[in-house]
Amino acid sequence: MDHPAPPPGESSDRRTNLWLAGLTVAFLGMSALFLGNSRSQAAPRQAIAPVDAKFLETTPWRQTYTDLVKAKEDLSDYDCYSCHEKNKPPPIRFDANHKIIIPKEHKNIVMGHGSHDRNDLCYNCHNEQNLVTFQVRDGRELKFDNIPPLCGSCHGPTYRDWEAGAHGRTGGFWDRSKGEAQRLSCANCHDPHAPHIPTRPPAPGPHPLHAVAAAPAHPHPAP
Repeated sequence: MDHPAPPPGESSDRRTNLWLAGLTVAFLGMSALFLGNSRSQAAPRQAIAPVDAKFLETTPWRQTYTDLVKAKEDLSDYDCYSCHEKNKPPPIRFDANHKIIIPKEHKNIVMGHGSHDRNDLCYNCHNEQNLVTFQVRDGRELKFDNIPPLCGSCHGPTYRDWEAGAHGRTGGFWDRSKGEAQRLSCANCHDPHAPHIPTRPPAPGPHPLHAVAAAPAHPHPAP
Protein backbone atom coordinates (compact mmCIF):
# COMPACT_ATOMS: atom_id res chain seq x y z
CA MET A 1 0.00 0.00 0.00
CA ASP A 2 1.58 3.30 -1.10
CA HIS A 3 2.07 6.10 1.43
CA PRO A 4 0.89 9.52 0.36
CA ALA A 5 3.69 11.88 -0.75
CA PRO A 6 4.35 14.80 1.63
CA PRO A 7 3.25 18.20 0.51
CA PRO A 8 5.92 20.08 -1.56
CA GLY A 9 6.46 22.76 1.09
CA GLU A 10 7.03 20.28 3.90
CA SER A 11 10.11 18.72 2.18
CA SER A 12 11.69 22.12 1.66
CA ASP A 13 11.10 23.10 5.30
CA ARG A 14 12.70 19.86 6.46
CA ARG A 15 15.90 20.55 4.47
CA THR A 16 16.02 24.09 5.84
CA ASN A 17 15.70 22.83 9.39
CA LEU A 18 18.49 20.32 8.83
CA TRP A 19 20.79 23.09 7.49
CA LEU A 20 20.00 25.33 10.42
CA ALA A 21 20.64 22.52 12.86
CA GLY A 22 23.99 21.76 11.21
CA LEU A 23 25.05 25.40 11.28
CA THR A 24 24.05 25.66 14.94
CA VAL A 25 26.19 22.67 15.84
CA ALA A 26 29.12 24.05 13.81
CA PHE A 27 28.93 27.49 15.49
CA LEU A 28 28.67 25.86 18.91
CA GLY A 29 31.79 23.81 18.15
CA MET A 30 33.69 26.89 16.96
CA SER A 31 32.63 28.78 20.10
CA ALA A 32 33.88 25.98 22.31
CA LEU A 33 37.17 25.90 20.43
CA PHE A 34 37.55 29.65 20.73
CA LEU A 35 36.85 29.63 24.45
CA GLY A 36 39.29 26.81 24.95
CA ASN A 37 42.07 28.67 23.14
CA SER A 38 41.36 31.90 24.98
CA ARG A 39 41.79 30.16 28.34
CA SER A 40 45.05 28.54 27.36
CA GLN A 41 48.26 30.24 28.46
CA ALA A 42 49.32 32.90 26.01
CA ALA A 43 52.82 32.74 24.58
CA PRO A 44 55.19 35.19 26.31
CA ARG A 45 55.74 38.35 24.33
CA GLN A 46 59.24 39.34 23.44
CA ALA A 47 60.44 42.48 25.18
CA ILE A 48 60.88 45.27 22.63
CA ALA A 49 63.85 47.50 23.34
CA PRO A 50 63.45 51.19 22.54
CA VAL A 51 65.01 52.42 19.31
CA ASP A 52 68.41 54.01 19.72
CA ALA A 53 67.96 57.78 19.81
CA LYS A 54 70.57 58.23 17.10
CA PHE A 55 68.11 56.84 14.55
CA LEU A 56 65.60 59.55 15.49
CA GLU A 57 68.06 62.43 15.25
CA THR A 58 67.36 64.79 12.34
CA THR A 59 70.06 67.37 13.02
CA PRO A 60 72.71 67.36 10.25
CA TRP A 61 75.99 65.90 11.42
CA ARG A 62 77.96 68.82 9.95
CA GLN A 63 77.53 72.59 10.16
CA THR A 64 78.15 74.84 7.20
CA TYR A 65 79.40 78.40 7.18
CA THR A 66 75.77 79.52 6.80
CA ASP A 67 74.76 77.56 9.90
CA LEU A 68 77.57 79.17 11.90
CA VAL A 69 76.51 82.63 10.77
CA LYS A 70 72.89 82.00 11.79
CA ALA A 71 74.01 80.66 15.17
CA LYS A 72 76.36 83.63 15.63
CA GLU A 73 79.30 81.31 16.19
CA ASP A 74 82.96 82.19 16.03
CA LEU A 75 83.97 82.64 12.37
CA SER A 76 87.66 83.29 12.91
CA ASP A 77 88.58 80.03 11.16
CA TYR A 78 87.17 81.51 7.94
CA ASP A 79 89.23 84.70 8.19
CA CYS A 80 92.03 83.44 5.95
CA TYR A 81 93.85 86.76 5.84
CA SER A 82 94.33 86.85 9.57
CA CYS A 83 97.31 84.57 8.81
CA HIS A 84 97.85 84.68 5.05
CA GLU A 85 99.16 87.69 3.19
CA LYS A 86 96.89 89.26 0.58
CA ASN A 87 97.96 89.14 -3.06
CA LYS A 88 100.37 86.34 -2.19
CA PRO A 89 98.77 82.91 -2.73
CA PRO A 90 100.05 80.30 -0.27
CA PRO A 91 102.30 77.77 -2.03
CA ILE A 92 101.17 74.16 -2.22
CA ARG A 93 103.78 71.52 -1.51
CA PHE A 94 103.81 67.81 -2.36
CA ASP A 95 105.78 64.88 -1.03
CA ALA A 96 107.84 62.39 -3.01
CA ASN A 97 104.66 60.45 -3.90
CA HIS A 98 103.04 63.62 -5.27
CA LYS A 99 100.58 63.81 -2.41
CA ILE A 100 99.72 67.17 -0.98
CA ILE A 101 101.41 68.15 2.27
CA ILE A 102 98.93 69.68 4.69
CA PRO A 103 100.50 72.55 6.69
CA LYS A 104 100.50 72.04 10.43
CA GLU A 105 98.18 75.04 10.78
CA HIS A 106 95.53 72.99 8.95
CA LYS A 107 96.35 69.60 10.46
CA ASN A 108 92.65 69.03 11.21
CA ILE A 109 92.00 68.70 7.45
CA VAL A 110 92.13 65.23 5.93
CA MET A 111 92.32 65.27 2.15
CA GLY A 112 90.40 62.55 0.34
CA HIS A 113 88.48 64.15 -2.51
CA GLY A 114 88.41 61.35 -5.05
CA SER A 115 89.68 57.80 -5.18
CA HIS A 116 92.99 58.54 -6.93
CA ASP A 117 94.20 61.69 -5.10
CA ARG A 118 93.57 63.64 -8.30
CA ASN A 119 91.42 66.29 -6.66
CA ASP A 120 93.46 66.79 -3.51
CA LEU A 121 94.44 70.28 -4.59
CA CYS A 122 93.31 73.33 -2.61
CA TYR A 123 92.93 75.59 -5.61
CA ASN A 124 90.47 73.29 -7.34
CA CYS A 125 87.90 74.98 -5.11
CA HIS A 126 89.59 77.79 -3.18
CA ASN A 127 90.41 80.99 -5.03
CA GLU A 128 94.15 81.55 -4.73
CA GLN A 129 93.70 85.21 -5.63
CA ASN A 130 91.00 85.77 -3.00
CA LEU A 131 91.10 83.19 -0.23
CA VAL A 132 87.74 84.24 1.23
CA THR A 133 85.92 83.02 -1.89
CA PHE A 134 85.61 79.86 -3.93
CA GLN A 135 86.34 79.66 -7.64
CA VAL A 136 84.09 77.72 -10.03
CA ARG A 137 85.29 76.05 -13.19
CA ASP A 138 83.55 78.66 -15.33
CA GLY A 139 85.45 81.49 -13.61
CA ARG A 140 82.78 82.65 -11.16
CA GLU A 141 83.60 83.54 -7.58
CA LEU A 142 81.35 82.24 -4.83
CA LYS A 143 81.15 83.17 -1.18
CA PHE A 144 81.45 80.61 1.60
CA ASP A 145 77.67 80.56 2.09
CA ASN A 146 77.00 79.37 -1.47
CA ILE A 147 78.48 75.89 -1.69
CA PRO A 148 76.09 73.91 -3.97
CA PRO A 149 77.02 75.67 -7.26
CA LEU A 150 80.67 75.00 -6.49
CA CYS A 151 80.05 71.27 -6.05
CA GLY A 152 77.71 71.28 -9.04
CA SER A 153 80.41 72.61 -11.34
CA CYS A 154 81.95 69.10 -11.24
CA HIS A 155 79.08 66.94 -10.00
CA GLY A 156 76.44 68.05 -12.49
CA PRO A 157 73.95 65.12 -12.31
CA THR A 158 74.02 65.12 -8.52
CA TYR A 159 73.54 68.89 -8.47
CA ARG A 160 70.51 68.60 -10.75
CA ASP A 161 69.07 65.92 -8.45
CA TRP A 162 69.68 68.19 -5.46
CA GLU A 163 67.91 71.09 -7.17
CA ALA A 164 64.92 68.83 -7.91
CA GLY A 165 64.84 67.55 -4.31
CA ALA A 166 65.86 63.96 -5.15
CA HIS A 167 69.33 64.22 -3.57
CA GLY A 168 69.87 65.31 -0.01
CA ARG A 169 67.10 65.91 2.48
CA THR A 170 64.20 68.32 2.18
CA GLY A 171 62.38 69.28 5.37
CA GLY A 172 59.92 71.89 6.46
CA PHE A 173 56.67 72.25 4.55
CA TRP A 174 55.70 70.85 1.17
CA ASP A 175 52.80 73.32 1.17
CA ARG A 176 54.62 76.64 0.81
CA SER A 177 51.54 78.51 2.04
CA LYS A 178 52.16 77.01 5.51
CA GLY A 179 55.89 77.63 5.71
CA GLU A 180 59.21 77.36 3.95
CA ALA A 181 60.96 74.22 2.82
CA GLN A 182 64.31 73.53 4.44
CA ARG A 183 67.09 72.28 2.22
CA LEU A 184 70.39 70.88 3.42
CA SER A 185 73.53 72.09 1.74
CA CYS A 186 76.18 69.73 0.35
CA ALA A 187 78.52 70.36 3.29
CA ASN A 188 75.81 69.45 5.81
CA CYS A 189 76.42 65.82 4.85
CA HIS A 190 79.74 65.79 2.98
CA ASP A 191 83.11 66.95 4.24
CA PRO A 192 84.33 69.05 1.29
CA HIS A 193 87.89 67.76 1.72
CA ALA A 194 86.80 64.12 2.07
CA PRO A 195 83.22 63.87 0.72
CA HIS A 196 82.74 60.13 1.21
CA ILE A 197 80.13 59.65 3.94
CA PRO A 198 81.22 57.10 6.55
CA THR A 199 79.16 53.92 6.59
CA ARG A 200 76.57 53.80 9.35
CA PRO A 201 74.50 50.83 10.55
CA PRO A 202 70.88 50.86 9.33
CA ALA A 203 67.96 51.39 11.67
CA PRO A 204 66.29 48.20 12.93
CA GLY A 205 63.26 46.84 11.08
CA PRO A 206 59.70 46.94 12.45
CA HIS A 207 58.68 44.56 15.21
CA PRO A 208 56.08 41.90 14.27
CA LEU A 209 52.75 41.84 16.09
CA HIS A 210 53.09 38.13 16.84
CA ALA A 211 56.03 36.06 17.92
CA VAL A 212 58.02 34.69 15.00
CA ALA A 213 60.05 31.53 15.43
CA ALA A 214 63.69 31.98 14.58
CA ALA A 215 64.78 30.21 11.44
CA PRO A 216 67.07 27.24 12.13
CA ALA A 217 70.71 27.84 11.41
CA HIS A 218 72.14 26.05 8.40
CA PRO A 219 75.84 25.57 8.90
CA HIS A 220 77.89 25.76 5.78
CA PRO A 221 79.48 22.45 4.80
CA ALA A 222 83.17 22.21 5.30
CA PRO A 223 85.12 22.68 2.08
